[in-house]
Amino acid sequence: MPYPRRILALLAAALLLSPGLAAASPGIVTQHGLLRVEGNKLVGADGQAVSLAGVSFGWSQWEAAPYYNAKVVNWLQEDWKAGLVRAALGLDPTGYLGHPAREKARVCAVVDAAIAADLYVLIDWHDHHANEHTALAVAFFQEMARKYGHRANVMYEIFNEPIKGLTWARDVKPYAETVIAAIRAIDPDNLIIVGTPNWSQDVDVAAADPIKAENIAYTLHFYAGTHKQELRDKAVVAMNKGLPLFVTEWGTCDASGAGPVDVESTRVWMEFMRQWQLSHCNWAIYDKAETAAIIVPGATAQGGWTAKELTASGRLAREWVRNWAKYSAAR
Repeated sequence: MPYPRRILALLAAALLLSPGLAAASPGIVTQHGLLRVEGNKLVGADGQAVSLAGVSFGWSQWEAAPYYNAKVVNWLQEDWKAGLVRAALGLDPTGYLGHPAREKARVCAVVDAAIAADLYVLIDWHDHHANEHTALAVAFFQEMARKYGHRANVMYEIFNEPIKGLTWARDVKPYAETVIAAIRAIDPDNLIIVGTPNWSQDVDVAAADPIKAENIAYTLHFYAGTHKQELRDKAVVAMNKGLPLFVTEWGTCDASGAGPVDVESTRVWMEFMRQWQLSHCNWAIYDKAETAAIIVPGATAQGGWTAKELTASGRLAREWVRNWAKYSAAR
């Protein structure tokens, strides 16, 4: 019988650390292997809790498009010390709906670069109306599962932010169950992350009626200028009911992507994620003139950004991501 991938990952890590072999430190995927849910925690192949910090690319079809390349992924690993990246496949008619081959190629460029860099990567169906595109999502994720399902690096994020007004029972959960079943027919074990109602904030609603499937986590999104203790309270209710959460998107400003950088609220959220050992991605890599963008308009699309090419939000996010492993280890 073939060894499960989590055992193979541990063996690979042991070989890398054996005397007489290469002294280079193993990358984060080699260290942790295939991630899985255990209770309300994300754990690695050794059963220890894992809390990753990384960065999301912006919508693939707009200002972020030039940045979907290996040089940017490598810079995030080298300079930001990111443990994961998120490729946000835009779904409107200017994106995947109108240009499927182009947008898929952009996402795959990031996924391939993350695998080469030994990083985790979220394949994000960046849609607010995914329940209206179920068949398209099934076909896309089955293709991704065939292409990448054997890679421990890859996680599937199947519904970015269900809009306000979509219900868990009627809209989001049935969509998720259909897409999960389609992925599991090909890839039985890579992590799948499910969006939650009201822009991925009503995690307590999902916790009251969770999906019956293996290795599933649920999306929590916050923007520090808008979301405060009330949203953290909802998250605690969900986690106390056993729901595993993954902050696939967070911002330093308000939920519109604008407004001032809220340094203090960001700090409180970082402390919260540290306390609960949550993994997270900052929004986002794009150069539009708005607060949430981590780089200024016209910043190079090759990585290597100087401090002047980072926005105030980018500089703050970089410090949190860059120091996350050290900071979270101090809990």
